[in-house]
Amino acid sequence: MFLINLQGKDSIYEQIRSQIEKFIKSGILKPDDKLPSVRSLAEDLGINPNTVMKAYQELEKNGYIYTVNKKGVFVSKDLNVKKEQNRKDAVFMLNTLKDEGFSKTDLQEILEEVFSEEETC
Repeated sequence: MFLINLQGKDSIYEQIRSQIEKFIKSGILKPDDKLPSVRSLAEDLGINPNTVMKAYQELEKNGYIYTVNKKGVFVSKDLNVKKEQNRKDAVFMLNTLKDEGFSKTDLQEILEEVFSEEETC
């Protein structure tokens, strides 16, 4: 399920976090789906459990997953709430950049750069 590049520029925990986010956003992981336990994922990937824990903590902080004591880690139901908050944050950031003198063309170029980088990953 997970592909970890030990020689990659991103840390292992960032790779795990990013892949889980992509699985959630693409619908591969759905609300209330159970994720592997920290220990089991760490064993499967041959990495330290603290690395998985760090990825899970980051995902939980950002609202992608939640933990139920003695039950496990699950995909959040409130992803639409998180998506709306992210949209508001993006609008605020874009307005800030506009106020700083960035033109619409400047912002479009940035968006093109970001999405072209995503396509090459």
